[in-house]
Amino acid sequence: MTQPDRRPKSFPPPEFPPHRPALFAKVPPAVFPPILGLLGLAVALRLALEWIGQPTDAADLVAGVAVALWAFAVLAYLAKIARRPGVVVDDLRVLPGRSGLAASSMGGMAASALVAPHQPELAMGLLVAALLAHLLLAFLLARLLLSLPPASRAVNPTMHLSFVGFIVGAPAAMALGWVPLAQTLFCATLPVAIGIWGASAMQVLRVMPPAVLRPLLATHVAPAGLLATVATLLDKDEIAQILLMFGTLCTLILAVYIRWICEAGITPLWSAFTFPLAAITTAMLVNANGWQLPGLGLAAVALIANPLILFWVLKRWPGGRLATVTNAAEA
Repeated sequence: MTQPDRRPKSFPPPEFPPHRPALFAKVPPAVFPPILGLLGLAVALRLALEWIGQPTDAADLVAGVAVALWAFAVLAYLAKIARRPGVVVDDLRVLPGRSGLAASSMGGMAASALVAPHQPELAMGLLVAALLAHLLLAFLLARLLLSLPPASRAVNPTMHLSFVGFIVGAPAAMALGWVPLAQTLFCATLPVAIGIWGASAMQVLRVMPPAVLRPLLATHVAPAGLLATVATLLDKDEIAQILLMFGTLCTLILAVYIRWICEAGITPLWSAFTFPLAAITTAMLVNANGWQLPGLGLAAVALIANPLILFWVLKRWPGGRLATVTNAAEA
């Protein structure tokens, strides 16, 4: 009888000097969700300061910082794409990459809304580019999902960002006078959001998400807040009220179960708290039916939480810790 081979397994020798990715070759898409949260905070903070009759200089400062951070992160990721364009599909294979890339183009739409009052021409170009980029990312993700086994196509909250995220462009379109575009985005994304909400609810009833993925449940609040805001701007008051009540209910449920949701400890996925918080806050402050006071309370929470989470995530970008934890692809 042949004796089993008991020799130790051979491993490749360690590299010396250790391998170091080239500059921007491993930019983690996970930097974009908390930046999107800061962009949303700028909008919510402006509305809050206007409502209490205070100058909006602080909101303008936050907006300037947020747009600059978003622009730098986009340029860094474009440098990564220039090295190897296929890295985009590789990043889309993991949840942090999917949510991060969707947040990058959504950030362009949010930045367009902030820039529109000052530079309308720049805002127009930025909005069109962001919508086209988001459409391309949604197409690539859909093609990737269709190529995977059925078990790997399960609905998850990040699908809101990829397939409903177009709605972030609607307020910018309204600010630029493109009302038909805003209406189109609203009508196209509302049924998609409802479908994802329904499928996700059925899935949660069958299988509870693992602790590390539970913060992503907060993403369900974002489309409710964004759609409610756009419905208010389009004078669809009844729809806005329904969406706002649904988003508020989801927020309260998350608040009640926050310890369970955060059981895995702080991770880069905590970024999923930032932009939904800003979205529901903005929806409350835009609405004129008694939602302003709770909106002010949430604005105070977002003013503390969003920058803290952003700082925690960004300080892990240098040195590659964020890329390693989120499985970012290397160009």
